[in-house]
Amino acid sequence: MDFLKIDGTFVMGIVDDEVDFALVRSINDIAKVMGRQTIAESVEHADIIEKLREIGLDSSQGYVAARPAPIVQSG
Repeated sequence: MDFLKIDGTFVMGIVDDEVDFALVRSINDIAKVMGRQTIAESVEHADIIEKLREIGLDSSQGYVAARPAPIVQSG
């Protein structure tokens, strides 16, 4: 395992919920001690990105980056 993905149910609440913020921060801290990179799921708006930067997460995925798109099948 090189990456640890943090479930969106925790990530979506980090702006308004101190417990969600603490959980995401703690998961990130543990992952760093283990030498792993972190990815936050369900990043829906810029306020969440700012909190993730504050915590020090490595990557994010969600509507703030791009909308879901169909998988294009190749030949």
